[in-house]
Parts: sequence; C-alpha cells; structure tokens
Amino acid sequence: MNNLRNFCIIAHIDHGKSTLADRLLEVTKTVTGKDMQEQVLDNMDLERERGITIKSHAIQMNYRKNGEDFILNLIDTPGHVDFSYEVSRAIAACEGALLVVDATQGIQAQSISVLYQAMDHNLEIIPVLNKMDLPAAMPEEVTEQIIELVGCKREDIIQASGKTGFGVDQILERIVEKIPAPSGDPTSPLQALIFDSLFNSYRGVLAYFKIMNGEIRKGDHVKFFNTGKEYEADEIGVLRLGLYPRESLSTGDVGYIISGIKASKEVKVGDTITHVDRPCKEAISGFELVKPMVFAGLYPIDTEDYEDLRDALEKLVLNDASLTYEPESSAALGFGFRCGFLGLLHMEIVQERLDREFDMSVISTVPNVFYHVYGRKGERIDVYNPSGLPDPTEIDRIEEPYIKAQIITMPDYIGAIMKLCLDKRGELKSQVYLTQDRVELSFELPLAEIVFDFYDKLKSISRGYASFDYFQTEFKPGKLVKLDIMLNGESVDALSTLIHVDNAYRFGRRMCEKLRELIPRQQFDIAIQAAIGAKIIARETIKAYRKDVTAKCYGGDITRKRKLLEKQKKGKKKMKQIGNVEVPQSAFLAVLKLD
Repeated sequence: MNNLRNFCIIAHIDHGKSTLADRLLEVTKTVTGKDMQEQVLDNMDLERERGITIKSHAIQMNYRKNGEDFILNLIDTPGHVDFSYEVSRAIAACEGALLVVDATQGIQAQSISVLYQAMDHNLEIIPVLNKMDLPAAMPEEVTEQIIELVGCKREDIIQASGKTGFGVDQILERIVEKIPAPSGDPTSPLQALIFDSLFNSYRGVLAYFKIMNGEIRKGDHVKFFNTGKEYEADEIGVLRLGLYPRESLSTGDVGYIISGIKASKEVKVGDTITHVDRPCKEAISGFELVKPMVFAGLYPIDTEDYEDLRDALEKLVLNDASLTYEPESSAALGFGFRCGFLGLLHMEIVQERLDREFDMSVISTVPNVFYHVYGRKGERIDVYNPSGLPDPTEIDRIEEPYIKAQIITMPDYIGAIMKLCLDKRGELKSQVYLTQDRVELSFELPLAEIVFDFYDKLKSISRGYASFDYFQTEFKPGKLVKLDIMLNGESVDALSTLIHVDNAYRFGRRMCEKLRELIPRQQFDIAIQAAIGAKIIARETIKAYRKDVTAKCYGGDITRKRKLLEKQKKGKKKMKQIGNVEVPQSAFLAVLKLD
C-alpha cells in the first residue's frame, strides 16, 4: 500500500490534459510501439475531433524511483461542466491531483470549480504549467494566478509541455514524493467506491472502483449498497490499456469488476460495493442519483424510423447511464421520445452519436428544463413538458430551477456580460478581481434562460475570452405562463412553451410572424395566434387564395355580383371547417433557431 499513488488531472477544456496523460504513459512505458497514438485515453472519434474528454478512464502505470517500484493509478476525468458529478466521484477516489493550467490562457472557470472540490476532499494539489513550448506562453503572469489561487510557493509549480515531454519526469517524481499513499484498513469490511461504469456487449457491465477499506477476491459474493442488488464477482482485475485479471485486490487498489450485470441502470456511479456476509456499516458519502437538467423531444425525420430510434437509444443508454428517455407523441411531429440530458453539450453529443454510430437523423424540439408545479391543495407535480401543465385554475405557484454561474473574463467585457446576464433575469452576486486583467463574476440565473443560446452569446460578446461554469442551487417561484401557438383555433403542442410573463408577448409576436412566412397559403384564411390561457396576445393571418368570381359579370345589377360573392363566402367557410393546416418541417426548425 505504501507504494500506491492514486491521482487525477484537473484542467479546463483544451488545456492539454489528454496530451499530458499520453506523455506520462509513454515515460512509464505503459503504452509502447504501435499502441501509442495521440489522446490514447480518448477512444471515441468524437472526443478526438472536439478535443474534449466525454467518458472518464482509468489506467495503471508502473514507475521506478531510487530502486523502488511504485504503482500509479491515473483516474482521468471529463472536462466539461455537464459531467461534474462524474468528476466529483473521480476526485473522491484519489489522494492527489495535478492542476494543469495552459500557460497561454491562464486559469479558467471550470478549473477553479473542480479545484475547490478537490480541496474539499483534502487532495494534495500539484500545479503544472503546461504548453511552455508555445511562443505565446505567459509563464510569469499565469504563475502569479496559480500562487494566488492555490497558495503554493513559486518553486512548487512545475513547468512542462505535454507535446514535447519537457518536465514530465519531474511531474512523476513529484507525484511519488508529494501525494500520500492511500489510507485505509485492509482488515475491515470491504468498502469500494464505484467511480465509473462501461458496457461491453459480450460481458455486460464493467464497474470501475477504488477500494477504500478491506479487500475483494475473485468469486466473492458482493452487493451494491444503494441499489441493494447482489452479485458474484466473476472477474476482478486492474486497468492498464486492456483488462488484466487478478485473484484479489486490496485497500487503495483501483480496478474493475465483472459480475454478469446486463442492465447499466443497476450500476450507479458513486455507489459502494461491499460483501454480503460481512457488510460495511455505511456507504461512502456523496452518492446521489444523476438528475437530467435539460429536456427535449427527439423525433425521427421519417416516422417509419421510430423503432430504429428506440433501438439506438436503448444501446446508447448502456454506455451513457445519465441519458433518460420515454416515449411521447406529438400531433405535429408524430411519435418520438422525450429525453433528459445533463446539459446542452450532453444533448449535442447524444444527437451526434445517434447520427454517427446508428445513422439516425433526428429533429429535436426546443430544449426546456423541469419545473415544480404546486396545486391549490399543496400537492407537487414535476412538469417536464409544457403539455403536462395542469389547468391554470388549479395551479397555486410554479417554481423553476436556479443556478449559480461563475464567469471569468477580462475587465474590458464586464459591461456586455452584465447586460447579457441581467437580460436573462440574472442577479449579480459578487465581482472579484483574480488578477489585474482577470475578473470573476458570480450570477444567480434561472436555468431555463441559459439552456438555449446563452453560451454562444457569451462567447461572441467576449470574443472567446470568457469561461463559464455553473451548478444548480435551488428552486424559486417565478411568474411563468404557458404560451400556446394556435392555428385556426387548434393548439400545436410541439410549439407550446413555458415562459416568463415579461418575455411572453415578445416571443409570441416573433413566433406568429415567423410562422406566417413559412406556412403555405390555403384556399381559406389561416389565423395564427399566440395565447396565454384564453387571452390572445398576438395574431397574424395568412390570406386565402382568391378566385375572382365576379369576372363574368359585365354591367347589370350589383345584386348579381353580391349573390356570387356570398356563394363564395359560404364555400370558404365550409372549407375552413373541413380543412387541415399542414405545418411543414421547416417551420419547426426555424422556430428552434429564433434569435
């Protein structure tokens, strides 16, 4: 146990975390020859292209120092805010962390929020200044930022380059010297933390764990604490580039367990593994069920592909347990699924994976969040879809989720960012200057306001210099109303939204104008209305095609013309009663892109 070191890497997106991990694997000769490629641990094409880690990985390295052999377990973590729960579990499984900061960009929001989590778990922090080989590197300024943030000495910061391998030996030495060996009791009952899971189509679910106390042997009868399910440990082992089986694993070890679990829903990240006959007294703290934050409907472009979409989602859920879905139907789009995502990036990745891995092109409805709706008698309903909202007369109040947002930017862009956040019903909580040219703004915002286009706008007004991180805080009552879009008095469910009273008129007005441009003309007038309950707040009319029925009347009495016009009017009225309005696909897509 004294020669074990478990550590993770904390970094913002694109600060060179995966490249630095490659060098560590190369120097310790864990990966050699033809196995060595860029971003070894990112095994999804999507991860390589976007330069982000979506699924966390773990890998074991051997390192020799002064004639002594050490085992280093690197528990890789995803970089994006959407996957913050997985990051928190990976941190709980470590004793130390490398804080990797890009020498050309300085500290950014996500690094700070994850760093605070690591400090709460009393991890030993080793600061690393990466990308020192670039001409744009600013070592002095970024070093000052790190010293202010971490409170370390200047000589504690290692200058390195993941690309060239400069400083990697020093990092490995520092890991062995600084990071403490795991503390735990090998003789007490088994207590192991699950920090990730993976689905293998031949062997079922692989759970990755770190043993906090006790030991586990092949063939042991184990149970998962929070789900209460019992299994046989068919195979246990350690993680290198592949799976290496072992007969037993003890306190401090990081490994995997295969026990023939068929459904990934049975393995929850953050759960505790223990023995059935000698269980531990309590589970490892910090476990929570991952809750989706953003909901959207996914519909196949061709309605015949509904069953194929169901199969694709079933397979995707096996490798992504945080995705939820349930069937729903819409009068406009046919049959589809209401899916729950961790955030907008997660939603984008799911759509991209459906397209690449299963060749499924889908249409998504406007993303929305879920609300707590309280009735007159005090009962609470969770509403995930505007169409599930009870009758307004039965509603006492609606509560919406709020988030705390941290934005780090340059002082030049403070005004524009404040205006953006205040327009989104935000409230400024604090403004702290980290250094002379970096300021941290904390806002409280409704989650519904940021799921749509907030991130894009933030990046464009700050010219890419603002970094953004958020976490959910609580639910607060809000003046929310259901805005319905009606065509000839018929409500179109796929276009209805829950929206704040102050924004309802403007949004309804724009919706009606957009639909007027996109819905084709018919033989009768089409009324497009935006309504809140029974009150119409905006209207546009698409005029009918008209035939000039009086053309054949030349001269003669006016009553002849009037008779023909009355006859036409009756015909139009009858048509309107029978006729249906077809809403083209382009209209839905355009509404999603409403600025």
